[in-house]
Amino acid sequence: MKKKLDIVFLIAGSEPLGSAGIQADIKAITACGGYAAGALTAIVDEDTRHVKSIHHLPVELIVSQTESFLGDVGAQCVKTGVLPSKAIIEGVAAKLSEYPDVPKVIDPVIVDSNGVKLVADDAIQAYRELLFPQATLITPNRREAETLLGHPLGNIEEDIRTLSAGACSVVIKSVERGSDRLADYFYDITTDNVREYLKERIPTNNVNGTGDSFASSIATYIAKGYPLQEAVNRGEEFIQRAISLGAEYVFGSGYGPVHPCFMEDKDKHERIYN
Repeated sequence: MKKKLDIVFLIAGSEPLGSAGIQADIKAITACGGYAAGALTAIVDEDTRHVKSIHHLPVELIVSQTESFLGDVGAQCVKTGVLPSKAIIEGVAAKLSEYPDVPKVIDPVIVDSNGVKLVADDAIQAYRELLFPQATLITPNRREAETLLGHPLGNIEEDIRTLSAGACSVVIKSVERGSDRLADYFYDITTDNVREYLKERIPTNNVNGTGDSFASSIATYIAKGYPLQEAVNRGEEFIQRAISLGAEYVFGSGYGPVHPCFMEDKDKHERIYN
């Protein structure tokens, strides 16, 4: 009997560095033992210091790419990246609503690493109204969570439930906890519990695409059949290893990539494959 692949279908943008967007997604999914496929939403021009421009692909093409794959091959999980306009979000949300049984990890890419907003306010509202209600998990970083909330993070227990809106589980990434530590917070809607993942801050600028890689690793473990809590646990372990290894490399003059590929360094870093 032939086996099935653990497929994560990506709906995300492309950038030239290979450190974020669909390139980072593909690397993380592959490193975690899944099969990555995807529809492009935008072409991003950036160097390691700045996002210079974002060129949107036609909504009809994005939706058609998505249907071409999901309607034929199918997927065990869908993960979204940059969806740079309200029209794109509307088109993607309408298509994904046709696949209610497929788990969805929605990474709301709405601000860059410098805190600059990447999408218009109406796109942010479309995320809230059209995509979050379909999501299994949403994965905003601290700045994105604050943008979605409309205020700085305060009481994590209250704020993370507000982001959930009773519809989905939530991970808030990279909340500062002093000068040498960061924390991620996971709200599991099925248990109404909030878990803190407290981590030592790794001194490195190679953190571009961290959120993409992290969300894609979780999506992969969901695709492989792990319960959500365990998928998040494994994603946390994966991204911390990838940041640690990436810190050993030089890459441009700004923010470089994490390093999700443990094969070359298996003597130094335990492989993530199962």
